Amino acid sequence: MQRLKAKKQSNKSNINRILSPSVLTSCLLSVFPLYAVAEHLDLPNIEVGAERIHEPRTFSVNTSDTARLLDDEPGVSFYRAGGVSSLPAIHGLADDRIRIKVDGMDLISSCANHMNPPLSYIDPTNVGEIKVFAGITPVSIGGDSIAGTIQVSSEEPTFAEAGHGLLVKGQINTFYRSNNDARGVNVSASVANDKAYMRYTGSTVEANNYKAGSNFKAAAQAAALRGWLDGDEVGSTAYKARNHALAFGVQHENHLVELKLGLQDIPYQGFVNQRMDMTGNDAEQYNLSYKGKYDWGKLEARAYHERTRHSMQFGDDKQYWYNDMMGNPTVAGMPMDTEGKTTGLKVQGDINLTERDTLRVGGEYQRYRLDDYWNPVANSGNMMGPNTFWNINNGERDKYDVFAEWDAKWNKQWFSQLGLRSSTVKMDAGRVQGYSNSGMMSYGDPNSPATIPGAFNAADRSNTDNNIDVTALARYMPDAEKTFEAGYAMKTRSPNVYERFAWSNSNTMVMNMNNLYGDGNGYVGNLNLKPEKAHTVSVSGHWHDAAQQNWNLKVTPYFTYVDDYIDAVACAKVGKTCESRDDGFVNLSLDNQSARLYGIDVSAKKLLAEGGGYGSFTATGILNYVRGKNNSTDDDLYNIMPLNATLAVEHRFGGWSNKFQAKLVDSKDNVQAARQELKTAGYTLFNFYTSYDWKNARLDLGVENILDKHYYDPLGGAYIGQGATMGTSVSHGVQVPGMGRSVNVGLTLKY
Repeated sequence: MQRLKAKKQSNKSNINRILSPSVLTSCLLSVFPLYAVAEHLDLPNIEVGAERIHEPRTFSVNTSDTARLLDDEPGVSFYRAGGVSSLPAIHGLADDRIRIKVDGMDLISSCANHMNPPLSYIDPTNVGEIKVFAGITPVSIGGDSIAGTIQVSSEEPTFAEAGHGLLVKGQINTFYRSNNDARGVNVSASVANDKAYMRYTGSTVEANNYKAGSNFKAAAQAAALRGWLDGDEVGSTAYKARNHALAFGVQHENHLVELKLGLQDIPYQGFVNQRMDMTGNDAEQYNLSYKGKYDWGKLEARAYHERTRHSMQFGDDKQYWYNDMMGNPTVAGMPMDTEGKTTGLKVQGDINLTERDTLRVGGEYQRYRLDDYWNPVANSGNMMGPNTFWNINNGERDKYDVFAEWDAKWNKQWFSQLGLRSSTVKMDAGRVQGYSNSGMMSYGDPNSPATIPGAFNAADRSNTDNNIDVTALARYMPDAEKTFEAGYAMKTRSPNVYERFAWSNSNTMVMNMNNLYGDGNGYVGNLNLKPEKAHTVSVSGHWHDAAQQNWNLKVTPYFTYVDDYIDAVACAKVGKTCESRDDGFVNLSLDNQSARLYGIDVSAKKLLAEGGGYGSFTATGILNYVRGKNNSTDDDLYNIMPLNATLAVEHRFGGWSNKFQAKLVDSKDNVQAARQELKTAGYTLFNFYTSYDWKNARLDLGVENILDKHYYDPLGGAYIGQGATMGTSVSHGVQVPGMGRSVNVGLTLKY
């Protein structure tokens, strides 16, 4: 197995010792037997202005990536990243354009390649509920985003009934996936009385590179990409991850206080569409919350802190070296380190003004600090030394929000919601320097405005954005079989730290490191970026039987216009002179333009048969279409998922459940010229899933991509998963292929 070279820290924090898997697992499992958790529920689809709630199964045998729990949700697609780090997109808008909350915490990716997105910090087996707010997102859960909000919560606490002693629960499961030899174990255990509870969840997963449906590297490409990998092996897709979470809670009457601690350790994670790989991601999370019910309404408060230590380097599938005058390799590797700290506070009150009216008011504060530095490399001379390269030095992004939201239930048929949110985003960054002040690869004196770092250091780097969000929604239910909604939202997002403060435009090697998109190109930030402002109009019609058990059909068209949309542009357009390159990729910067996105989500369900000794049969279908255009250039927007549909027939009989599924994806012909995005052909995949539940056990089996279809992921990005990824031997023109056939099996024991 090709493994990445992990760089481990010698000193471990106190929480690392407290949450040691050997200590917690042995202690908790010796006291608490294994337990049963609720079965998967079928739930309604995304609604305009309302959430689509997804409660995942207690154990997903088919993925270790939490984002992929939303794989069949209308309007949701995924940018490929690492094995546990997919980037979700809602209606064609991805990454920081979505607000993602994990157990109420607003987490930020601390990486120049966004290798540690928020959803990578919670294992799928620790997820109790996911809510997706698409389109007309309420201001109380929106802010600093233009696409929508994803809220992920761990399992709700369960307390024992008074006078019934301790409530003890536990579960352990293990799994194996054949394609990439993925294997892992997940454990959870809890104990509670009627006043307090404690719960531990832990998981570990390890996987090799996955295989495509067939060879995807032509002979010339295979030679250029260093041929030690088989023709169907997708380089830099191996990973290993460990997550631990410990939760405590105390309740009294209508009040609940919880403290949640989290620890993540990812020794390595390959990134097939980035020049570098993750060789360490250590994170600690502290999350204190309060919920209370009063005569006048509800009150919620939360304080949290996260610290992330992130490292990148070339893994075994990738190589980089620097030769001496005789052509002998003297330097290998390029260490990159990032430290991020996020602290947040939120207070929200729901005030019952009348039986009809509810006023929701609140305030939020978020403080973010980022250091991104690359230590000098021995024997590299002025290539990567003698200085420490500061990509981001003391990056600051502080956010102050207040909001008010009015819900009105006018009668049994009509509901309305109006919301207003004010957000102030303050950003700044410290002085930077390059690897060298002199020599062939120098950046010049950082104190001289005539040099690139000097010009950045001399510039006014502080910035304050005053943003406003507005939502207006109306819902009409004429009878028990129909629901109609319509709404308008104005949402605003300020640039992230890398979009504004990544400063180097004279060195392709450095520009390649600042890539949030997986397209293989190099990027430099822009201090003059303005916030994006999106105007969204959406309507929805939902038809169903009165009991919502036999059939339903939902149709949701939408349109979004974005002022000051941040998109890729030629460096010269923003006054920067970038180094030219001869590998087929391009060096780019970012600028404000305008864009439009429009599309439709359709979902349907029909009960085909029930009873008769054969169980129930249900047909389901989802269709998604989104189109994105840059109004300023008439270019297509990047990484827009083509027309796609998911059709399935589900069968349930007692403890046995089955699903046969077909995923149909159209060809991607609308691609962005500015990034030299590649087209992909259409394809159809067939999957089959079956499971059987006993009282204290569950067996899961899945066969994905049954026909071993070879296809290219429309949102997979550029294939730079092997070879000398910083050299010209990696050529433009290879898209990341999808995974071939995989047989997945899992066993769960519960009590």
